[in-house]
Amino acid sequence: MAAPAGIAPSSPLAVLAHRDFRFYAAGRFLVTVGVQMLGLAVGYQVYEHTHRKIDLAYLGLAQFIPIISLSIAAGQLADRVDRRFILMGCTAVFAVAAVAFYLLAQSPSPSLGAILGLLALVGAARAFYGPAGSSLLPSLVPREQLTSAVSWHSMLWQGAAIGGPSLAGLIYGAGGSPGPVYLTTGVLVVAGGALFAGIRTRPGKGERPPATLETALAGVRYVLKHKILLGSISLDFLAVFLGGATALLPVYATDILHVGPHGFGLMRSAPAIGAGITAAYLALRPLGRRAGPKMLAGVGVFGAATVVFGLSRWFGLTVGMLALLGAADMVSVVVRSTLVQAATPPEMRGRVSAVNMMFVGASNELGEFESGALAEWLGTVPSVVFGGVGTIAVVLLWAWRFPSLGRVDRLEDVKPE
Repeated sequence: MAAPAGIAPSSPLAVLAHRDFRFYAAGRFLVTVGVQMLGLAVGYQVYEHTHRKIDLAYLGLAQFIPIISLSIAAGQLADRVDRRFILMGCTAVFAVAAVAFYLLAQSPSPSLGAILGLLALVGAARAFYGPAGSSLLPSLVPREQLTSAVSWHSMLWQGAAIGGPSLAGLIYGAGGSPGPVYLTTGVLVVAGGALFAGIRTRPGKGERPPATLETALAGVRYVLKHKILLGSISLDFLAVFLGGATALLPVYATDILHVGPHGFGLMRSAPAIGAGITAAYLALRPLGRRAGPKMLAGVGVFGAATVVFGLSRWFGLTVGMLALLGAADMVSVVVRSTLVQAATPPEMRGRVSAVNMMFVGASNELGEFESGALAEWLGTVPSVVFGGVGTIAVVLLWAWRFPSLGRVDRLEDVKPE
């Protein structure tokens, strides 16, 4: 896959000249905007109706269970069939769920059980969407441009995570109802699916070994064997599990800061604003040397920012700390995402990406359950501070337990073993 004429292969802009990467990145952007909008609307709608923190925990758990249950099978599928078709199928499920949420929102008292069931459907689709999308990316660009592609994709993803909650907050606040948000989600995910259909690259499917439990678990064995992958994935899992307090933002917006849906939308967008700025910087100015130590430092800053966020009673400081923790987390995301793809053979990327997806999904959704449940028990502020302090402790422990992670230098030099 040669670099386009007139653009040096080492240029940060070279990756954007590849048509299939543009279709892929644009499709992922639109789908992410839609799913982020849906998540904001569901969380705010449920807390507005019940005012129970434990219900926010259930929202995360409803998506966690199918993600953790189906990810291994999803990785096996991503290594055996055309990954584009998986992405298109998942966007169709997202669209159906969005329409169902819209219909449910027409009820003055929507059933929490029905909401949880639909979130479980979204979680099941995400279990297949994540491994297929992650393992497709390396086949769209030359190997030497993979880190740049990950940075550009991360920047667009964060842009979607900024725009999604902000747009959802505006629409929700203007209409006083989540219904229009769900309809907008449906339109966006369908458009994303159409872009996936336009990708021309036909990635190889490897040796297509028999679909057995042994081959399905090959990705798990590979991650456990390679300490750099195990260390980076597990560090991200524990940091987000302990320090991911975004599930409690409805509580901060409603009961602590009293800023309403508009302020809630800005708070939900703040981590993505910080992450998006960082991803844009990394796309133009790659990490270069000492990528491993920079990842550890980024997770440490994430924990410290979480502590300050938890204690803040000033809306400006709260938004600033959310942006800072998003920026710090993006350093970890770029390093981990590049390591997962660069250190994995092409024929196993689906299964290894599925393991990564299990950890990411568990950290996000199970972290939401942990945050909601701990807040119900200890109180909102103590639970957030506890998570931030725990994240800092994990960084120190992982720096000692996984010394190979701290020795990672240039990401471009990482190769499969």
